[in-house]
Amino acid sequence: MPKDKPEKKAKTDMNAPSAPAKKASAKTATSESKPKTAKAPAREKAEAPVKKAAEEPAEVHPPKAAAPKAPARRQVLTASEQRLVENASAAEAKPAASTPVPSPAQPAAPVSAAAAKTEAPAASAMDDAALAAQQLKDKLVVIKPPIIAKDLAVKLGLKPFQIIHHLMEMNIFISPTQALEEDVARKLSAKLGFTFEIEKREKGAGQIHAPVKIVEPPKPAPVAASELQSRPPVITLMGHVDHGKTSLLDAIRQAHVAAGEAGGITQHIGAYTVKRGNNIITFLDTPGHEAFTAMRARGANVTDIVVLVVAADDGIMPTTIEAINHARAAKVQIMVAVNKIDLPGANLNRVKGQLQEQGLVPEEYGGDTIICEVSATKGVGIEKLLEMMFLQAEILELKANPRGLSRGTVIESQFEQGRGPTATVLVQQGTLHVGDAILAGPFYGRVKALINDVGQNVKEARPSIPVKVLGLDGAPSPGEEYNVLKNEREARELAEDRRDKIRLGKLEAPPRITLENLFEAIADEKHKELKLIIKGDVQGSVEAIVTALKKIESKKIDLEIVLSSAGAISESDILLAKASQAVVIGFNTRTDNAAANAAKREGVQIKLFSIIYELIDQVKEAMVGLLDPELRETSLGNALVKQVFQLSKFPVAGCSVQSGRIVRNARARVVRKRQPIYDGAVVTLKRFQDDASEVRAGLECGIRLGDFNDYLVDDIIECYQLEKVPQSL
Repeated sequence: MPKDKPEKKAKTDMNAPSAPAKKASAKTATSESKPKTAKAPAREKAEAPVKKAAEEPAEVHPPKAAAPKAPARRQVLTASEQRLVENASAAEAKPAASTPVPSPAQPAAPVSAAAAKTEAPAASAMDDAALAAQQLKDKLVVIKPPIIAKDLAVKLGLKPFQIIHHLMEMNIFISPTQALEEDVARKLSAKLGFTFEIEKREKGAGQIHAPVKIVEPPKPAPVAASELQSRPPVITLMGHVDHGKTSLLDAIRQAHVAAGEAGGITQHIGAYTVKRGNNIITFLDTPGHEAFTAMRARGANVTDIVVLVVAADDGIMPTTIEAINHARAAKVQIMVAVNKIDLPGANLNRVKGQLQEQGLVPEEYGGDTIICEVSATKGVGIEKLLEMMFLQAEILELKANPRGLSRGTVIESQFEQGRGPTATVLVQQGTLHVGDAILAGPFYGRVKALINDVGQNVKEARPSIPVKVLGLDGAPSPGEEYNVLKNEREARELAEDRRDKIRLGKLEAPPRITLENLFEAIADEKHKELKLIIKGDVQGSVEAIVTALKKIESKKIDLEIVLSSAGAISESDILLAKASQAVVIGFNTRTDNAAANAAKREGVQIKLFSIIYELIDQVKEAMVGLLDPELRETSLGNALVKQVFQLSKFPVAGCSVQSGRIVRNARARVVRKRQPIYDGAVVTLKRFQDDASEVRAGLECGIRLGDFNDYLVDDIIECYQLEKVPQSL
């Protein structure tokens, strides 16, 4: 290895070395081949002045004449030593990299103590601001839509079950894998002390997880007259209870529906199709009891002709007038069928006069109302009634478009064993097919089967034909509109959107007690409350029962419906009743074995009914039973204090009974100058030295009341008793 290579690498900013320096460098190069242990002390001694020079600030001195001095032991560093020095210098210079280094021409200005004190608070303020910004950043939750519950839990630093617990406190019940609304996520984050934001796409960047825009099905567009086809009429039988609507429909259908009705009355809407020759009529049999007002209103709104059934022996009843108003509000044609003309008490002239008073003028009196006289049990006038129905339908020229996506109304819904949720629908537009994606209220599904009114499976249903639909994931409320959509995904999105809207309506937590509403809360606690869980055979019956119960007016007791749904009474209903201290009421439904055992174990009462009258009466009696009896005061008599006797233990008032009687152990109050000053029980009542049970007017006695000792002459003692009187609603 040549000896000049280390010299070339070791050259830095030094002047040319002298001859002794060359010899020293040569010796150094030769020493590199020796063990490193011998070189280490020399390297440390060489690095020390270099490090010291790097640490001390550079000083500028005028050039001086070079004085001859003794040659240094080592003036040139090896390449490896030079690299170590450079690395150490660079490491020490990094912290002060931001501090400007004064140039040689301008020396660094000294930093005063006052300036150092000023810089210290500024630095601490900057640290506090940075800390606050970091804390704000930590409390900010940014998430992409859709907002899944378990993803939000991770952002909030919670376990999935913890976020489900917080959502349950907000009356929201979902699984960890379900999506949350933005408003719900924001309220939950604020409750936990976080700020929630939806991640937005940057300007010019691609959109990420854009929220799906939910669009409700559009209203049906006007159809050209050439595309319309004739459809069967939809006829609704309405009228007062027990006037023979269902029996009349039996005669038309030649069936026996009324025999299966509990109490002989219809409890839900039935939809039937009757064929006469080539003509078809769809009938809706609505309940006649006044509790089913809402159901009759829906029946009138989906119908073309209303047949008002009036009993010839009873005449017009309040429910009949109500049915007339519903039909007029729906702007449908009204026909009248006067039933029970074969009964001895039938009076047709009286019925026609009552109809005329309601604005239904018969044709024979110069009006336009068709009146048919029939007898459902004898089969009299049925054919004429059908002819009038077909004639009226021809006059109305009823048409619909059988093409396109189907649309209609839910007539009834229920849960059937083995079938699940089913809904009876009336097709109003288009044709409903098996396999269609259907949306009804907050429920959706694919039509698995269509069943007609006689229990046969059909593949399609045209306008004005009622069918039972299987395949929905829930039982929609009667009166809901159903729509057929292009695909099941769109139906599912719309159904979930509607469910979210329904759930968000229950987001608001109950108001907290404040000074402003404190007295209202105290007053509310004095109110008694009867809680019920209503279970029925069909959804329409349940809704009608709830409507009837809400009409019970009482300022003394509140009625709360905890749950109302169709189906059998299950064990979960019993557990809910126990938790809410409610009574379970079943209407035309059954109780599961598990539910019966749970009710016996938990002490929950189950009441089953088949007639709505009995149900409403029992609920009223239960409400009255919850009310505490009123305490009424009955005056017995009064006495005047004549003299006060000071006995050894207590004073006794010597009195003269002015009116009525004074009874021992009864209640009494002391009245002084028309102001009551004490109220208590008559502890002692004596006639001379003997105890007396009562003292009547005109006699004298000694009286002692409770622990009262401050009797004065001319005080009046009024004796009375409290009676418990049952309250009424």
